[in-house]
Amino acid sequence: MSTSRLFTNFSNWVAQVTGRPISFGICLLVIVLWALSGPVFGFSDTWQLVVNTGTTIVTFLMVFLIQNTQNRDGAAIQAKLDELIRASAAQNVFIGIEHLTQEELDEIRAKCEAKAKAEAAASQAEAAANRKAAKAAEKATS
Repeated sequence: MSTSRLFTNFSNWVAQVTGRPISFGICLLVIVLWALSGPVFGFSDTWQLVVNTGTTIVTFLMVFLIQNTQNRDGAAIQAKLDELIRASAAQNVFIGIEHLTQEELDEIRAKCEAKAKAEAAASQAEAAANRKAAKAAEKATS
């Protein structure tokens, strides 16, 4: 098994385990026990260093595991969206736009928003025309 596969499996497992309420409860219990042990150790520098070091190490490692999980989830979602775009009547030019710069994405978003506003205005105008025609037809038949 490759290192990449091992890391993926491990990060998935850690993400599943640490995302459960019981994991939060265990961490909370550890902190409460640490706080309660303060008087026993005289709230010493070593007592404080234990929790500071432990939380720093866990946080440091969790950042990489969370980032790995988020990267894979994002890539999977992009692949699914790309396939939906490819298989539908949507514009295929949107496939792969996640690789563009922020400025290029902003430009595409602005064009899409302008197009949506124009379509909404056209739809409203069509609805108004339909209402007017319905009133005229009703008037003509009464």
